[in-house]
Amino acid sequence: MPIAIDALRSASTRMYKRAATSLSEARNYGITTVFLCHSHKDSDLVGGLITMLGENGWRVYVDWRDNDMPSSPTKETAELIQGKIKALDYFLFLATPNSLSSRWCPWEIGYADGNKENSRILVVPTTDQTGQWYGSEYLQLYRHMDFSTLGTLAVWYPGETTNGVIAKNL
Repeated sequence: MPIAIDALRSASTRMYKRAATSLSEARNYGITTVFLCHSHKDSDLVGGLITMLGENGWRVYVDWRDNDMPSSPTKETAELIQGKIKALDYFLFLATPNSLSSRWCPWEIGYADGNKENSRILVVPTTDQTGQWYGSEYLQLYRHMDFSTLGTLAVWYPGETTNGVIAKNL
């Protein structure tokens, strides 16, 4: 079942203790790291997902929070993003109307597909108040993350809704 966009907005108001301040610190503490592919138009949803993942012991990289990123997209931007996708443990695609229509998001998941193990690429499908589901057909090639029946974040293989792995255990 997709994560409700309203649940992401609600989570963005919760506070959590940051797990690490850098990739090396995260690795020293055994914290799972993730590159978050998203539309910049979804900053409120990104905040909620960062909170949810942080509550599960994950450290999230978001490009617009990176002071090393150029202010306007350039070739250097693409190279920095490629390096982060390779360096971090997981690639996570936040599937929303904005990310699905983005010019960068499909490029990023395509790059991840060619440079990461398939099991390290995750999609967070979302749904809006009308029940509209977001997660294009090609995104169904990858494992997805949503809530288990216990209310915890979990990951499932394509087409599965049972026998998922709790996110904290990845």
